[in-house]
Amino acid sequence: MKTAVPIIVAGLLLMLLGIGQRTVWAPAETVTASVAQDAQAAPVTVIEPGARGSADGAVEVTVTADGPFTLAVGRTSDVEAWVGEAAHLEVTGVSEDTLSSERIDGEETVPDPSGSDLWISEEPGDGTLTYRWSEPLEGDWSILLAADGEAPAPTEVSVTRPNDRSTPFALPLIIGGALVVVLGIALLFIAPRSDRSGGSRGNGREPVEGTRAYARRHGLAGVTGAAPFAAAPTAVVVAGLVGAGSFLGIAPGVATTSPSPSAPSGASSSPSASAAPSASASASPSASAEPTSVQGGAPSAGSDASGPPVVLESQLERILGSVASTVADADAASDADRLEPRVAGAALELRTASYAVAAKDAKATAPVPVADAPLLLQMIPTGTEWPRTVVALTQGDDNPVPQALLLVQETPRDNYRLMSAVQMLPGSTFPSAPAPGATGSVPLDTAGALATAPQAAVDSIADFLTKPSGANAETFEENSFAEAITEFQSGVVADPGNKAAKITFTHAAEEDGTHALLTGDGGAMVFGYLTHTYTSLPKGEGDTIDLKGTVYQALTGKAVSTKGIDVNYGEAVMMYVPPAGSDDKIRVIGAAQQLVSATLR
Repeated sequence: MKTAVPIIVAGLLLMLLGIGQRTVWAPAETVTASVAQDAQAAPVTVIEPGARGSADGAVEVTVTADGPFTLAVGRTSDVEAWVGEAAHLEVTGVSEDTLSSERIDGEETVPDPSGSDLWISEEPGDGTLTYRWSEPLEGDWSILLAADGEAPAPTEVSVTRPNDRSTPFALPLIIGGALVVVLGIALLFIAPRSDRSGGSRGNGREPVEGTRAYARRHGLAGVTGAAPFAAAPTAVVVAGLVGAGSFLGIAPGVATTSPSPSAPSGASSSPSASAAPSASASASPSASAEPTSVQGGAPSAGSDASGPPVVLESQLERILGSVASTVADADAASDADRLEPRVAGAALELRTASYAVAAKDAKATAPVPVADAPLLLQMIPTGTEWPRTVVALTQGDDNPVPQALLLVQETPRDNYRLMSAVQMLPGSTFPSAPAPGATGSVPLDTAGALATAPQAAVDSIADFLTKPSGANAETFEENSFAEAITEFQSGVVADPGNKAAKITFTHAAEEDGTHALLTGDGGAMVFGYLTHTYTSLPKGEGDTIDLKGTVYQALTGKAVSTKGIDVNYGEAVMMYVPPAGSDDKIRVIGAAQQLVSATLR
């Protein structure tokens, strides 16, 4: 009885100690670290991945500033590329309640980073902003803070992350204390062994000589049967305490758990006003034409095997939406200046020309709309170099066939711009997307793993359209675009009404307009831009070129030319170039054509 009570008390104390570690003395759920108050400001503040500490889930970033600012999240390498040589404050790591930081000297002004296509997310702030920072994909992600690029960026930054709330000794203490309490209670109900020996210490009578009780009373160790009872009852208690102590001693090996952290092309037109309907129908896809198809092919880039793509799906949707709205706004106003922020290259030239032609010819066909959705397929690289090229295949309600949009980002601080927009040709098939990690830039002037170099392929289609029976007569698969162009050209030359005119057609590749991306089978998708010149000159003295009633009269303001005319077209093409060793021909799978200008000699 005297020993049992202390044992029970000790066990209860152990249990209370374990419960206290889970409640009263439990660690805080979160821990907050802040940038030192004396941190030197710069035009940009960059919060690097190390500022997250060891947190696997979301953390909260709180930024306080005197005025408006932008918080942007991007891939670490993209943020570094955007910052470039600019002065900036780097928040590099965390130690207890302090965020380590360092100011890097450099250029004291930067462009306003808001609206950049590099950011996977962007939040405007004014005063205080708390942002829940989580990693969208595996990889390194950073936060960029800036005001307007000239004013100092915020430096009052804190990161709140989940704390390690594991209590490795709590459970062993609770269980061990409970066992000790049970042991003490058990001892209360164990009767003294002397009471079972045939005598009682409390009745005042002397044990009978010869009994075991008599032997114990008189210390007769030699009496038979006394030895088994020689060990004192306290030995049991000691053994029990040692057992409890051993249990507690293995506590460091007990498994512990911690709470999860809170977690454009222009409208098609033929080289002749009178032949416009037939040429347009052939060169441009139509709703009634043989349907096009899109191959599922290999998995798209951006899987775990290839690392993060340079553009996430949410970014691409945002970029396409911005491009489509910019083009729609410019189309509605027929104002090419409105295209500048989001359109360049062949797409800009063709659409600008379409506005100019429409201004003088009311019958001119409107340019094909640029749709941002639905998105049928995308080809996105995973490399970190620039320029970056992305292809998106869309088909809006006003697009009779899918339209391939070629987007290029020239530098980290530029946004993506639409460089080419071509309609898939009737009956054509869009190549499959490349395997994960295989996307990236393709050398334009060397064949490498391709059957022919991309630039050579564009030069070949220009040569073929100029001389259909020439050296490249067997280079390409039959396609409606080439057929429409070559049939029109031969028809114009053979027309008896043109006997008094010397007519020539030339197609030339614009090298600056060539872009190439790998496809799933090792081939390449090649985008090219051609200038097409249709020249008509009087053959003899007194001969004239009749322009009356044609679009050329509207463009030149003359019904007759005595010296001749040069008509210029822009032609955007999309081709598939097979891999080296393939017996396949180059395949033209998309095109767009637009009358650009007409100039009298």
